[in-house]
Amino acid sequence: MGLLDGFTYKIAEEPWELEAVHALNYRTFVEEIPQHEPNADRLLTDKFHEENTYIICLNEDKQILAGMIAFRDQRPFSMDAKLDHLDTYLPDGRSLCEIRLLAVEPNYRYTRISQGLIAQLVQYATDCGYDTAVISATVQKLKLYKYLGFVPFGPVVGPEEARYQPMYLTVEAYQELKTRSSSFARESVELTNDDTMAFNFLPGPVDFAKQVQDAYNETPCSHRGQEFVKDFQRVRQLLCEMSGAGQVQLLMGSGTLANDAIAGQLSLIESTGLVLVSGEFGRRLQKHARGARLKFHTLEIQEGQAFDAGDIEQALDEHPDIQWIWGTHCETSTGVLNDIEMYKSICVARNIQLCLDCISSLGTVPVDLAGVYLASGTSGKGMASIAGLSMVFHHHEIAPAPENIPCALDLGIYQQHQGIPFTIQSNLVYALLASLQRDDWQKRYKDVRCWSRSVRQQLTEIDVPPLAPDSCAMPSVVTIPLDKSHSSKDIGETLGNHGILISYRSGYLLERNWIQACRLGEESNPAEKLVRLLKKELNRSEVPSTSHSGP
Repeated sequence: MGLLDGFTYKIAEEPWELEAVHALNYRTFVEEIPQHEPNADRLLTDKFHEENTYIICLNEDKQILAGMIAFRDQRPFSMDAKLDHLDTYLPDGRSLCEIRLLAVEPNYRYTRISQGLIAQLVQYATDCGYDTAVISATVQKLKLYKYLGFVPFGPVVGPEEARYQPMYLTVEAYQELKTRSSSFARESVELTNDDTMAFNFLPGPVDFAKQVQDAYNETPCSHRGQEFVKDFQRVRQLLCEMSGAGQVQLLMGSGTLANDAIAGQLSLIESTGLVLVSGEFGRRLQKHARGARLKFHTLEIQEGQAFDAGDIEQALDEHPDIQWIWGTHCETSTGVLNDIEMYKSICVARNIQLCLDCISSLGTVPVDLAGVYLASGTSGKGMASIAGLSMVFHHHEIAPAPENIPCALDLGIYQQHQGIPFTIQSNLVYALLASLQRDDWQKRYKDVRCWSRSVRQQLTEIDVPPLAPDSCAMPSVVTIPLDKSHSSKDIGETLGNHGILISYRSGYLLERNWIQACRLGEESNPAEKLVRLLKKELNRSEVPSTSHSGP
């Protein structure tokens, strides 16, 4: 910690640590402050124990608990029961958590352990996305709490023998404390087991809601059953409603399969197309097109930029034989979001078919596929469900083409059989249905935008700006280019050891020395810990220890 040598700060997780917490809780809030009745075991289990995260301080042999503090973020807080209309006393627009059970063994009370516990809890709460904490401060220690930056509010609460002053602490007040206190200004080490608080910023597998997991865990059922067929059609209906598409076909496989199915349909047109390339996934569309032996031209622009209408118009003028365009809505490799409406306008004006890869955009930003010829999606990214289903959206009727397209890719066969020509795994369908049955898509889009603004601002503040400019940034994907003096592989592995899961292992990321943070799943993991640890690692030695030559 830098506040007191010979002590370790960590999150309590071992059985003996939790028992020591209950024992210190008893000695402090039964014997010293008579807030609870005595018992023969001399242990006091807090009524919010299952919701508490205990940050503890252990002496250097790690077998004696010197102090503890508890973090909790579920309402109602314990203070809600003590003070009516709690929020009216607090600053507006804050993200609240609760600090509880600050206790230090008497032998250690004239050290800076309390200071260390507060410092670690503030960092933990900030990593979890909170900027204000409330606490019931024992009136005997008001001077200490005020020194630590806490602000009193409301009346004193509690019985005569255990009086508490409601107080709050903002992250701004704590930062100000660090500027005026030399001990607080010292950089703190991480909690020794801080990696137990893992944050998933991967593009997949993504975090998903409990109802999605519960649906997936149900006993599988026949894909021919009447009830399943009805629910399957409900999935298709919901997908069309959220995307503005007329129809959708679901395939067993990844988004790669969906793009192969699109390539199969384009092969039936027997005309020349234009593939738009601005990153790795545009290049993959080229591979799909080559694999289907399509005739096409390529328009390639600088990575990290969005396509401009003028460039596309020029390419079409140069190649008047072009009858279709295929590009990415979100170029996932760079974190760039292209303009669908611009694409549509050009294609309508020239009577050209538009095909889009929407694999990373569906479910995280509004997507209007009205007028789009074919578009691909998947269950395992922005839809916040379990990977294994892909989808192709369309508006027109598709006839089977068994002489020209492999069966698994022939969208006409899917349409001919109401979407279920072959076996489809029921658990994946029901997991996707559980995700789709939300009624707050607009809130989800807003949450993703807020997350994006926050992480991009924080990265800019530590002089590590994202690759994509604000003008074309994809909210759910932030690509971070690193200076050549640092290794994306080393940075990714180090962050992973601290519970921050970012994308860096893909060959194209290693080759370019990029890392990625994504917000594709259900949970909105705050970026504070990611940015703090990234800054710390970038401030270390600037000599990379590994190469970027391969995955």
